[in-house]
Amino acid sequence: MPPPTERPSVLFVCVHNAGRSQLAAAFLTHLAGDRVQVRSAGSAPADTVNPAVVEALAEVGIDISAVSTGRPWSL
Repeated sequence: MPPPTERPSVLFVCVHNAGRSQLAAAFLTHLAGDRVQVRSAGSAPADTVNPAVVEALAEVGIDISAVSTGRPWSL
């Protein structure tokens, strides 16, 4: 368990970082606020987040329209 002053960190990963990982990251961010550091990544990121994901989240009051898919991680 992390020390009380340190926030837990969660990484959601899917291939394109455009659908599932964005959904998961958006919901956790919405629910946990700044109590958890939330990140998403993909091994072959798409250029944009799937519009269906943006629309589905907007339907429940979560706006990710400004989110980008980012760059793949290099190890």
